[in-house]
Amino acid sequence: MSRPKNQNYKGHGLSKGKEREQRASIRFKTTLVNTLMDVLRHRPGWVEVKDEGDWDFYWCDVSWLRENFDHTYMDEHVRISHFRNHYELTRKNYMVKNLKRFRKQLEREAGKLEAAKCDFFPKTFEMPCEYHLFVEEFRKNPGITWIMKPVARSQGKGIFLFRRLKDIMDWRKGTAGKKLTSSEAQPARSAVNPPGGHDARSSDDQKDEIPVENYVAQRYIENPYLIGGRKFDLRVYVLVMSYIPLRAWLYRDGFARFSNTRFTLSSIDDQYVHLTNVAVQKTSPDYHPKKGCKWMIQRFRQYLASKHGPEAVETLFSDMDNIFIRSLQSVQKVIISDKHCFELYGYDILIDQDLKPWLLEVNASPSLTASSQEDYELKTCLLEDTLHVVDMEARLTGREKRVGGFDLMWNDGPVSREEGAPDLSGMGNFVTNTHLGCVNDRKKQLRQLFRSLQSQKKASS
Repeated sequence: MSRPKNQNYKGHGLSKGKEREQRASIRFKTTLVNTLMDVLRHRPGWVEVKDEGDWDFYWCDVSWLRENFDHTYMDEHVRISHFRNHYELTRKNYMVKNLKRFRKQLEREAGKLEAAKCDFFPKTFEMPCEYHLFVEEFRKNPGITWIMKPVARSQGKGIFLFRRLKDIMDWRKGTAGKKLTSSEAQPARSAVNPPGGHDARSSDDQKDEIPVENYVAQRYIENPYLIGGRKFDLRVYVLVMSYIPLRAWLYRDGFARFSNTRFTLSSIDDQYVHLTNVAVQKTSPDYHPKKGCKWMIQRFRQYLASKHGPEAVETLFSDMDNIFIRSLQSVQKVIISDKHCFELYGYDILIDQDLKPWLLEVNASPSLTASSQEDYELKTCLLEDTLHVVDMEARLTGREKRVGGFDLMWNDGPVSREEGAPDLSGMGNFVTNTHLGCVNDRKKQLRQLFRSLQSQKKASS
């Protein structure tokens, strides 16, 4: 992306020249004070910039992006932590719209069998605009449980379950026709949306600016897989470095987040039973801060293998790989792919009793605040490895398939675990280069990687 340098633009990285040669120091900026700040401050050769100083790397929040991205000239090497219209995937109603559109496209181009590979999200209606469609569906299946979620809030805020049309009619009466006043109006768009795009004002982090009537009604998964009688979901991290071509990495670590209370469908008003968000669970009277409600994903994988055997687990994790790739493909043509941007997504996946994974949502700003020592270690390592892949230091060759805890799972096509060009003709021997929940010997791998890169550099100089 090139923007003209003129008095209306704030330029960044200009003093360093346009080439991504190795730089002595990298100027970073962030507004987030959590594990991210610790990682950035401890990174060798990185220097913090405050206020209006020039920066090379900015881990920004989405409100800054919305207001400033289109007025900021960025030099070749500069990197920023979000894509311009990330909300196409991370806002609940847009995510479902894009997936539905992609599924229809696949059916037209490749047939129903291929389209069925997108059937990993529950039946969903946008409210209030699809209210009548929802009522039609609701009446076809009386007695089942539905869940209402605000499209642009996080941490479980505003969510409720219901089984009676009266409940949603009460909700609708209380919110229908509610308009934003001029003082509540959201910031004006600073750029015209791309074809097929949505309003840039509606980002998933605008928690207080979204009017309450923007919800989705989603069929509730009534048969979640339980461990110790408790419901859980998985948080998995996917790093996208480019949409055109699509280049995505999957992190080996992640965690299962458990509810604090045994699961039952007889009590749909108890948020501690149904919502696994840490922000919700930590307010529970019997929450244990040191114990928390998390399992590392390696432990979860081992538990499943002991109960169901390794083949069933391989199938489940392969089905999750399918979710990551298809969801990214569904927005590939509408996301503004900019070489300055990368995005670390937090995927929330629910497993049901049949070991089928369901995509609940994708977060553009997954929590980087640690809830325990184990959580702190996971998140600092995740962020360190994210910075290694973003590679501000220009050390990588671009041919790497693994960097620390990240494995390259898609590079304009599936990436094989085996070395050399994969035989995609029959896909018989093809095994995807993903290792979610497997051993993460990242320190050893990074030592070997950077030693090898140094040797190559010496040999070529």
